[in-house]
Amino acid sequence: MNRIKKYKEIILSLIKLSLPILGGNISQVLVGLADTIVAGRYSTVALGAISVASAIIMTITIGAIGIIMSISPVISNLRGQKKPSKRYFKLTFLFSFLISVPFFIILEIFLLHIDSINLSPDMVQNVKEYVAICAWTIFPAVIFVALKEFLQAYEKVVYANILMLVMVILNIVLNIVLTFGFDFYFIHIPSLGVIGLSIATLISRVTVAVLMIIYCLPLFKGKFKKSKAYIKDLLKIGTPISIALFCEFLGFNLTAILIGKFSSLFAAVHNIILCIANFTFMIVLSVANAASIKVGYFNGRKDKENIINYSLASIFITILICITTFLILEFFSDKIVSIFSRDIEVINLSKSIIKIAMAFLFFDGIQGACVGILRGLKDTKIIMYTMFGVYLLIAIPVGCYFAFYQNIVLQGFWMGLAIALFCAALITGSRVIYNIIKMK
Repeated sequence: MNRIKKYKEIILSLIKLSLPILGGNISQVLVGLADTIVAGRYSTVALGAISVASAIIMTITIGAIGIIMSISPVISNLRGQKKPSKRYFKLTFLFSFLISVPFFIILEIFLLHIDSINLSPDMVQNVKEYVAICAWTIFPAVIFVALKEFLQAYEKVVYANILMLVMVILNIVLNIVLTFGFDFYFIHIPSLGVIGLSIATLISRVTVAVLMIIYCLPLFKGKFKKSKAYIKDLLKIGTPISIALFCEFLGFNLTAILIGKFSSLFAAVHNIILCIANFTFMIVLSVANAASIKVGYFNGRKDKENIINYSLASIFITILICITTFLILEFFSDKIVSIFSRDIEVINLSKSIIKIAMAFLFFDGIQGACVGILRGLKDTKIIMYTMFGVYLLIAIPVGCYFAFYQNIVLQGFWMGLAIALFCAALITGSRVIYNIIKMK
């Protein structure tokens, strides 16, 4: 009975820690959604332009953010070892800024060569304008995530995720005002179109980064502590995460491009299913982040029992989330899909993909939970190899085989993704078990 009570407490503590993180994750999704809606209301060209420009920016920015995501497990481990860790705050801040620089340069180089990717002529100028301004968002975005990760290591997750909600609201207001223009008595703001969208994104990201820095001012008062070992640890853990995220992002982008070659109907349905999958994964990701913090802390303390308990709890919660999602999709798929489109053909085709997407969501959830545990255990190289293998060597080739040789296009690509994520769940799950078994 005491063991059941203990497991309940562990599950509740994970949920309590993950809920504010979930708010931040969903807010991040809403920022992109708001940009898409406002751009679509302005013009079709603007919508197409920011879709391309955002993909370019995020593909590169995600590399920097992946490295920064090593902060919370490293600091959690130090806490578990009862080593002073707050003294690394200034170094963490400087590290996040310096990491942003090479990725900003990559964006600037890409900007100079945008013409070479042969975009539709009516989009080229808009894409260039958006990338030119939003390239600067990499600095506040990475710094914000770095400070958020540092606070998360101490289980301080509320303030940072409230700021994410502030960013959503501010971004929506600025998007509307700067994109369409605003007149009120003596105030006159002209319509700036795509440039307005990019300025709104830059202002909102800078604002939340500044507010985060202000909140962290007490931590800046400590002495600057140099530590090659700390930086080496961040790079050792963060670089594989960065490459893994890049492979995952690239895999989904390539899939979308290949599907788009067949028909706009397939592309539309793919985007709808992907939106549903992303929303569900944000819930799983919040639990994985919470598990990473807890497992990281107890890994520092060499507490095998609690590592196992929190690992099992995170997988158990993930399975419950997946089952709940299955039931919702099974009984309310018509209503959910109709939020995105009222086209009967789109709705019927989406429903035919949902059952395959359910398998994908389950395997994606399990591998997401295992990745969170592995981050806490500071074992991230396997994540890099797994994501490279499953997306670029399984998902894309299998999807192409079904689409180009069996004429099973949308279902084929999603079967490829489901098979790939099954392999990912198998590999990462096996690695978690291996790590736990080898502990003394």
